[in-house]
Amino acid sequence: MRLVAIEEHWTTTELADALGALPAERRDDSLALNDHGGALERLLDLGTARIAAMDAQGIDLQIVSLAPPGTGPLDPCDAVPLSRDLNDTAAAAVGRHPDRLRAMATLPLAEPSACAAELERCVGAGFVGAMVYGRAGGRQLDDPAFEELWEAAVALGVPIFIHPQIPPREVRAASYSGFDDATELALATFGWGWHLEAAISALRLIVRGTFDRHPGLQIVLGHWGELLPFWSDRTNSLARVAGLQRAVSEVIRSNFYLTCSGMLNPTLLWHALEITTVDRLMFSTDYPFQSPSSSDISSFLGEFGDVDERAAFAAGNATRLFRLG
Repeated sequence: MRLVAIEEHWTTTELADALGALPAERRDDSLALNDHGGALERLLDLGTARIAAMDAQGIDLQIVSLAPPGTGPLDPCDAVPLSRDLNDTAAAAVGRHPDRLRAMATLPLAEPSACAAELERCVGAGFVGAMVYGRAGGRQLDDPAFEELWEAAVALGVPIFIHPQIPPREVRAASYSGFDDATELALATFGWGWHLEAAISALRLIVRGTFDRHPGLQIVLGHWGELLPFWSDRTNSLARVAGLQRAVSEVIRSNFYLTCSGMLNPTLLWHALEITTVDRLMFSTDYPFQSPSSSDISSFLGEFGDVDERAAFAAGNATRLFRLG
C-alpha cells in the first residue's frame, strides 16, 4: 500500500543562524528542541539520510515543510529573501528526488504583502501548498493583512498547513512559568502550549469569517487537529455570537484536514472519526521529531477495517488534496 507522509520537517544552517542572531526578546526558545537527540542533523538533510529513513519506515513520499518558526520572527527585509532562498533549496531537493519528495512553501509572514506572490511563485514551481505558523510577531493569521494570502490559496487550489509554534512570552510567563527551564519549555511546546496556539490560530480564522468569505479554502492541522475538533460542543456557540454562516464543527468538517503527526494512537483515530470523516484524515510522522517504525505504522494502519479507508488515510486523501498525481 502506498504511504505518503505530509508533515515532515527540514531546515538550513542559514535559517538557524538568522533566528539565533535575533535579540533575546524575539528569539524562539523552542529552537533548542532541534538539537535534541540528533534532530538537527536529520533536519538539515534533504537527501540520502532522509530517503534511507523513509525506506526503513516504508514511506513512499514525503511532503517536506520547514520546521517552526519559519521566517516569521525575522525582520521583513530579511524574511522575504530568505523565504525565497529556502523555497529554492526545497525545489532543488524535490528535483533531485522527484519520486520521493514534494514540498510546502515557506512564506514570509513577517511581510504579509509578499506572501501571496511567493505562494504563487512556488506553486508554479511545483509546490503543493504552504506551511504557516500561527502568527508573525504580534500579528495573528486572521489579521486582514493576510487576506490576499487566503485569496491566493483558493485561486491556486492549494491547502495551507497551520503548524504549532511557541506561545508569546507574556503568555508563557502567565501560564507556563514556575518550573525549571526544561519543564517550562516542554510545557509551553510539545507538552501542551504548541497545540493550543495552533488551535487558537485556526479558531480565530473561523470566528473572523474567513471561511464564509473563502468557502474553498482548505486548512491542514496536525496532531489530530490540535484539540480543536474535540471541543465543538463549546466552539459551536461562537458561530451565533460572531454571526457566522455555519457552525464551527461544520467548517471543520468541510474546510479542515487532520493529520496524525506520528501519534499512532487508535483511540485518537476513533475519536477523530466521530468528529469528521475518513476522507479528511491523513498520515504523517512529524519527522524527525517522531520516528515510528514500519511495524508501528503497519499495526496502526490495521486499525482501519476497510481497505479503501486504509488506503485513503495512507495516501489517497493526500494525493487528492495536494494533487500529487
